[in-house]
Amino acid sequence: MTHTPLHRLLDERILLLDGGLGTMIQRYGLAEADFRGERFAAWDRPLKGCNDLLALTRPDIIREIHERYLAAGSDIITTDSFNANALSLADYGLSEHVYEINRAAAETARAAADAFTARNPTKPRFVGGSMGPTSHTLSLSSKVDDPAARDVAFGELEAAYYEQARGLADGGVDLVMLETFFDTLNAKAAIHALERLFTERGQRLPVVVSGTLTPSGRTLSGQTVEAFCASVLHAAPLALSLNCSFGARQLLPYLERLAAAAPCRVAVYPNAGLPNLMGGYDETPAQFARDVEEYMRRGLVNMAGGCCGTTPEHIFELAKIAPRYAPRPLPEPRRETVLAGLEPLRIVPEANFVNVGERTNVAGSARFARLVREGAYEEALTVARAQVEAGAQVVDVCMDDGLIDGPAAMRTFLNLMASDPEIARVPVMIDSSEWATLRAGLESVQGKAIVNSLSLKEGEQEFLARARACRRFGAAVVVMLFDERGQADTLERKIEVAERAYRLLTADGFPAEDIVFDPNILAVATGIAEHDGYAVAFIEATRWIKSHLRGAKVSGGVSNLSFAFRGNNAVREAMHSA
Repeated sequence: MTHTPLHRLLDERILLLDGGLGTMIQRYGLAEADFRGERFAAWDRPLKGCNDLLALTRPDIIREIHERYLAAGSDIITTDSFNANALSLADYGLSEHVYEINRAAAETARAAADAFTARNPTKPRFVGGSMGPTSHTLSLSSKVDDPAARDVAFGELEAAYYEQARGLADGGVDLVMLETFFDTLNAKAAIHALERLFTERGQRLPVVVSGTLTPSGRTLSGQTVEAFCASVLHAAPLALSLNCSFGARQLLPYLERLAAAAPCRVAVYPNAGLPNLMGGYDETPAQFARDVEEYMRRGLVNMAGGCCGTTPEHIFELAKIAPRYAPRPLPEPRRETVLAGLEPLRIVPEANFVNVGERTNVAGSARFARLVREGAYEEALTVARAQVEAGAQVVDVCMDDGLIDGPAAMRTFLNLMASDPEIARVPVMIDSSEWATLRAGLESVQGKAIVNSLSLKEGEQEFLARARACRRFGAAVVVMLFDERGQADTLERKIEVAERAYRLLTADGFPAEDIVFDPNILAVATGIAEHDGYAVAFIEATRWIKSHLRGAKVSGGVSNLSFAFRGNNAVREAMHSA
């Protein structure tokens, strides 16, 4: 990421966002005619309430609101585009106008910000392109009687975000604000769309990812603050943020948790207190500022602003106090492996082995395979639940079977898993030899998953292409020690393949801590003399990887070792314990 003027200012002081755009629009008491304008006067359905359309029909009002926030002290104003995506605008029949609305919204904000910068070049102003969560959710069912059902597909949502981002970028935004996300998989779809756009254009924009919490202190899709953080860090965010949710006072304990977990900058923009019985917000600008000042006093934030119920008056009060406090310092990088389901799983040196439950693998459980083939997914879910209850910290899901539609089965089962909080709290290992099945799994998991597996079997180009695709979903990867010459069975070959894969991945920007090598535990005592050293080769390869490939982890299927003794559990258990 280029170190922009925005980055430099964030190193120097706390930057102020704006406040509620919808709150200000309501103050104007606009009528249906304002939303229609001349262009949409004959539109076939009501348009009042489509605030994003005002970027085309009443840009004068949107410009005036931006100017009021800038005059109050906002360093960053957000575009009038929160719901300007194809899915949300479909309610008004406006999906064909997504690009135009977003570009116009960005250009209006750009003009206002540039005018204020020109008046005072020592206080530059910036434009954040607002992208909201939509009213759809990828992690929750749209049908009470079918927990695996979804009313939108990942690809559909990703495409909607891509078109929105294209308009915002062409309109001149300085950064992208992913705001008020209640489902982390929706946020991952937006991040994926942004990565696609940035790759195509060869130019990145800073990204802020902001989640919103329910009264439980979790997202609507069930994640903790820490799990949310781990699941979106692949966006390399300028800042992670919390917005909406609560008033500033109620949001404080969750902001403290975010600040403790985030390796990047932290932003926050709470509501003006809690809503009253009429759905309004009563917290005065002075009280709001006092509560947000506590964030600053504790060194928790780099950016602050307001959400529902906040106005230029609220931002004006923040502008009085922000200069008194230093921004939150960036923490030292923590090179640790963090996975996530609804809750995070930290894999640190002092931790014991991570147990991966493999009974939800059609090759590892005849019962599970039968249930999936029969379409008895609800009963198959009990297999996953039993593993978690028995102590599995990660659940491996594999649907590779000639009688099973792998992508469809993977998607259905992972959607069902997401409906059970006890199972969904642990991370998922998406296991397949088929890329289409792995991709279906990646599109179905809101947390930070592990892909099992990649290898150099098909050459470096394909290996890196798939690793990049996994990275766009934020997943860690298991790398099998297998290359164009075949499986690495000796210590020398294991070292050769591991070193090559590690070098390729890290040179391409893949985090070392998200690389998990599987040095192939192969069966011993098979009667073939060349196989007798397989166990020792695995142990020595593990030792070499841990000492030479910094940050990488090692996994292994221990049960493979004793395959020659199947049926003799006493011997197998003794071998596994060694």
